[in-house]
Amino acid sequence: MSIHNPAHPGEIIKDLLIEPLELTITDVSKHLNVSRKTLSKVLNARGSVTPEMALRLELVFEKPSAEHWLRLQNAYDLWNSRQKTALLKVEPYHLNPPQIA
Repeated sequence: MSIHNPAHPGEIIKDLLIEPLELTITDVSKHLNVSRKTLSKVLNARGSVTPEMALRLELVFEKPSAEHWLRLQNAYDLWNSRQKTALLKVEPYHLNPPQIA
């Protein structure tokens, strides 16, 4: 079952971690040991949560896990790719099922 228009993980980080804890992007970027620009791209859905960023988030915030962040990113990416399926211009194989004697 696919999610309809899932949120970008950066939006979730901003809405559920940074804003409620009243943290600044500068402070969070220092804890994550990434540039403010890098974090800002993720938070504003212009950058992806990479495996390395997911691990950094897990280590800094303890929960959710790196796997969780990657699942969110994957769901977001796949949903967006599905919106462009027609642009892929691929044709399916029409395979016949094996005949049972």
